[in-house]
Amino acid sequence: MTGDALSLTDIPIVDAHHHFWDLRRHYYPWLCDPDPIPFRYGDYAPIRRNYLPPDLARDSHGLHLTRTVHMEAEYDRADPVAETRWLESVNRASGYPSACVGHAELDRLDVERVLSGHAASPLVRGIRHKPKSSLTPSEARRGAAGSMDDPRWRAGYALLERFGFSYDLQTPWWHLDAAAELAADFPRTRIIINHTGLPADRSVEGLAGWRRALDLVSARPNVAIKISGLGQPRAPWTLEANKPVIRDAIKIFGVERCMFASNFPVDSLVASYREIFDGFFRSVDDYSPSDRMKLFNENAVRFYRLT
Repeated sequence: MTGDALSLTDIPIVDAHHHFWDLRRHYYPWLCDPDPIPFRYGDYAPIRRNYLPPDLARDSHGLHLTRTVHMEAEYDRADPVAETRWLESVNRASGYPSACVGHAELDRLDVERVLSGHAASPLVRGIRHKPKSSLTPSEARRGAAGSMDDPRWRAGYALLERFGFSYDLQTPWWHLDAAAELAADFPRTRIIINHTGLPADRSVEGLAGWRRALDLVSARPNVAIKISGLGQPRAPWTLEANKPVIRDAIKIFGVERCMFASNFPVDSLVASYREIFDGFFRSVDDYSPSDRMKLFNENAVRFYRLT
């Protein structure tokens, strides 16, 4: 791969993972309740405020942001389809988001009704439901209720193909063995791994385990990965810390199955929007223009069917 004089501002960017929320009008327990939840970046008080299209426009100013994919933002679980209905009104008013991934608890008895509600929207491309996970690799066990092994959870997952939905998976890398089996058992449902497989432990041992997990799940052709969410608690986003992780993820999955995303406003806790995308660009500055277009634009268009 060889670089050229192409600059970051020349690239039409598709942001494959961001959030909007209006805390005055809607209920997001983790953002609205007085007591904060344990959070992987630590204190998240700065993002407990509205984040809407004008905020995204401000944060992405100077970049050529063309389309976006909204990720469900842990909206009120009593009515997850209400988030999708609200996003339709946001799209009509602003043009963003271009598409969205809704939420449905796959082990709920009414999951088919919830999926039908999302399917009624032209914006919805897939579903995210975070499966049961452990806090550390040593605590990981297969077969837990609510996990990717749970027969009831899998019964809900099996419905995604009927609705033409992909599945966005957010889980620590030590559960990707279960994801590999899920991908093999449901080969016509695309899985998109969120936040680079969550390589939070940057020790030699931790990164070795993360790479082994990515090697395993990448063997399934219906799995892709979103390179995002690379911040670390109480530390700024830096090229030195994140370039090796970015390069390893792309090496393991191949350029054809990777895409970049901001995870804004969550990742505003660790960097500006421009700093994150500049970091992505500098991490692949020796790649060909066509490969960079895939990472910043074309793969997200293909995976989320944005044409």
